[in-house]
Amino acid sequence: MSNRKPPGASFGSWVERQIAAAESRGDFADLPGAGKPLPPPTGRDAATDWAIRRAREGDLDPSAFLPASLALPREIQDLPAKLAKVRTEQKVREIVEDLNERIREAHRRPQDGPPLRAMPLDVEETVESWRAGRS
Repeated sequence: MSNRKPPGASFGSWVERQIAAAESRGDFADLPGAGKPLPPPTGRDAATDWAIRRAREGDLDPSAFLPASLALPREIQDLPAKLAKVRTEQKVREIVEDLNERIREAHRRPQDGPPLRAMPLDVEETVESWRAGRS
């Protein structure tokens, strides 16, 4: 089945056909929470309620709901505590390089939320700081 909406078909009917095809393939068979009812809405957006509840239960990282311009500075702030638990220099480098790539990617994308002021970290300086904290 094509993932493109056929000309003349309504978007709603096309979406329904896509969902039916995914169900018949079993794409939804092993999803977390399968067979459980959705929590009742509290008068706000039910999806937002669900996400907030999951974050509070520890299933989701609350920073996942933040724009990069807020989440990345927080991650930089928390980085020393995270790296203190790391045992190898190679892993420290991987963590910092991954963070730097996400910072670069956030700068390349259109900004949502406040402007991103965080810049990539100096890997060598961060490794030196990690070493100093271990001694």
